[in-house]
Amino acid sequence: MTRYIFIFLLLFSFGIKAQNISGQAYYESKTTVDLDAFGGGNGEMSEEMKKAVGQMMKSALEKTYILTFNQYESIYKEQETLDAGPVNPGFKMMMSSYTPGAQYKNLKTNQIVEENEFFGKQFLVTDSIQTLDWQTTNESKQIGQYIAFKATAMKKVDPNDYSMARPKKKESSAAKAKDDEGKENAEVKKDSVQPQDPMDMIEIPKEIEVTAWFTPQIPVSNGPGEFAGLPGLILELNVYRTTLLCSKIVMNPKDAEKIEPPKKGKEVTRAEYVKIVKEKTDELRENFRNSGGNGRRGGGFGG
Repeated sequence: MTRYIFIFLLLFSFGIKAQNISGQAYYESKTTVDLDAFGGGNGEMSEEMKKAVGQMMKSALEKTYILTFNQYESIYKEQETLDAGPVNPGFKMMMSSYTPGAQYKNLKTNQIVEENEFFGKQFLVTDSIQTLDWQTTNESKQIGQYIAFKATAMKKVDPNDYSMARPKKKESSAAKAKDDEGKENAEVKKDSVQPQDPMDMIEIPKEIEVTAWFTPQIPVSNGPGEFAGLPGLILELNVYRTTLLCSKIVMNPKDAEKIEPPKKGKEVTRAEYVKIVKEKTDELRENFRNSGGNGRRGGGFGG
């Protein structure tokens, strides 16, 4: 039965594709972070500290975004709100530096333009929309007043996307040290006063599975952020630990924001931006090592 509903909705959507479709979709972002996995379960982080860090992460990651779209174009932005509570300025700057700003997509030209701020400098990143090999299914559920169908795909991860960071498995470091240097050298290494680089404690997966729920009732091949390419608007998106759920849709709004590419920042390609981020991250790590782990942070960009 679900299969026939899917086919009917697809045929219905094709019938109205010629119409002038526009709208605004509001997405609520939720991200889960397992602080115990980063040492909290071994007495390395107190309950009070875990609570404080958890609150900062919640403030930084739980946001509302608005996708303003028509048949071929869209602009995706965070909804401006007052800060809910105090957040460490350094933590806030770190999180915002690795999070895209306004994102413009053009499905006709297959182009995406992002407005990013990285450690105090503005960049305008241009790239092609990443084409995912979506596998659609007949599995469906109701999201608001719309019937949504499930699709999955594997997505390559930007090596600088620290929102995807996960703790490294502990098994190999001690075992490798014993195999390569012997037990005695491993103990010496353990007792060393050399500070541990926090970046050595995490890893970023090379690819992840993405699950999307789309509705043919809104026949635009668009969705939140960089995601697109399904026969209907994406209403829910699950990417690793983050879920984006559409909470409201306004079709053909009278006062919608004008859809146009952002213009603020130095124009760079995706490859150039990845190189800039890597070089700055390497600089921060080197500063950390040279400062003896005191957290001294490097300055911004020159010029």
